[in-house]
Amino acid sequence: MMLSEKMTENIFSTSEQAVITYMFDQREGMTDKTIKQIADDTYTHPSTLIRVAKKLGFNGWIELKDAFLNEIAYLNSHFNNVDANFPFDQEDNLLAIANKIALLNQTTIQDTLSLIKHGHLQKATSLLEQAKEIKIFAMNNNLILCHDFKSKMTRVHKNIRICSVDPRYEAANSDENTCAIVISYSGETDRIISLLPILQRRKASIIALTSIGENTLTNYADCIFRITTREKLISKIDSFSSNTSICFLLDILYASLFSLNYQENLAYKIQVARYFDHRHSTNKVIQDSDEFEEKE
Repeated sequence: MMLSEKMTENIFSTSEQAVITYMFDQREGMTDKTIKQIADDTYTHPSTLIRVAKKLGFNGWIELKDAFLNEIAYLNSHFNNVDANFPFDQEDNLLAIANKIALLNQTTIQDTLSLIKHGHLQKATSLLEQAKEIKIFAMNNNLILCHDFKSKMTRVHKNIRICSVDPRYEAANSDENTCAIVISYSGETDRIISLLPILQRRKASIIALTSIGENTLTNYADCIFRITTREKLISKIDSFSSNTSICFLLDILYASLFSLNYQENLAYKIQVARYFDHRHSTNKVIQDSDEFEEKE
């Protein structure tokens, strides 16, 4: 759940609600204001602001304020010219629809990239490299998106299991040599979160792909990658943006792992492709040259 959504819950006293209302009204305007200034503006005591922070799961007011301002900055960025839920209108012609979907995909990739933290990417790459087995846990369409990732990962000698038939058994059959990639946009899907305690008990590492904000999945994850968070769960044309974001993140994980042994992986990939792939083309753009084959 995003922080701004959690702040709308009916869990605050009258004085605490005054602080919440102030935060939504002021937004970026409260950036440089001290806790005393905000308390004075809301006719409350500084301890009220601290209670608000505690109720929202933060250690103190500064931590809450920084998280709120970061979320506002995120929501204000990238998606100014496209609606992820309804990227095209009933009146749009076919080329207009094509252009709007292109804009949505471009914006989604930029947005997803801005959410990646270097430390998490570095750690995830290390976990994938060290893992003897990589298991993917997801639901419905998200599982379909993972098949291309599985195919790519075989090119870097990695054993990938897409756990769709009996995920509870797969989780229970994991160990410290297992790296689990868990994908859930909400981070609260019952069938997914029921697996997390099992994976934790089995000492499997967990890479989470999920929306921004705190949720059950993030509480179990060793490293977290944020899916672009602009879509509603139900009221939308389709999951255009989240699907693009997930595919982009999986491509980044594959590319990062590939880069660790770049020349070895490239040579292996080309060697296998030459053995099995006998396609030819009259299009010089896509046809490999003899010079390249000799060089390799």
